[in-house]
Amino acid sequence: MGQEAGLFKKILVPVDFSPCSDEAFGVACEIARLCGASVAVLHVIDTGALAAFNRLGLLAVPSDAAGQRRRLRHHARLNVRRLQESEEAEGVSLTRTIVEGSPFVEISKAARTGKVDLVVMGSYGGRSGSVDKIFFGSTAEKVVRTAGCPVLTVPLPASAGQRKST
Repeated sequence: MGQEAGLFKKILVPVDFSPCSDEAFGVACEIARLCGASVAVLHVIDTGALAAFNRLGLLAVPSDAAGQRRRLRHHARLNVRRLQESEEAEGVSLTRTIVEGSPFVEISKAARTGKVDLVVMGSYGGRSGSVDKIFFGSTAEKVVRTAGCPVLTVPLPASAGQRKST
């Protein structure tokens, strides 16, 4: 159906390596196979969180912010490689991008400038219970409002077997 119609050509899947993000990655790969689309994997290193950690003294050495960024980039590359080599990614054309900034800004910018047809993302990530979400809304909600293309939000299933049975 999708492949002939060319419904989606490029799918953006932002990842933060949370279980919900992993679920969204799997859904994005399934849609890509159905539509013959490519998948762009995006990870955003949240510089706002890094600055907050530094202000609160949560970095081992405050002057180690540059070293912390390098470690986060390295960690992100390893985790994206894990996704690229996963069973879900078999047969899917994948590209990866790792950027620094505010997650919803960078995701929306990538969607608009990258000629993305669909964004597939987890409905919540690693900071789902944070005060930031209570006052400012979730990253997914902000992306839905600003991406300029359809956004599919994927919740974490109640059980691991739920996705396979649907």
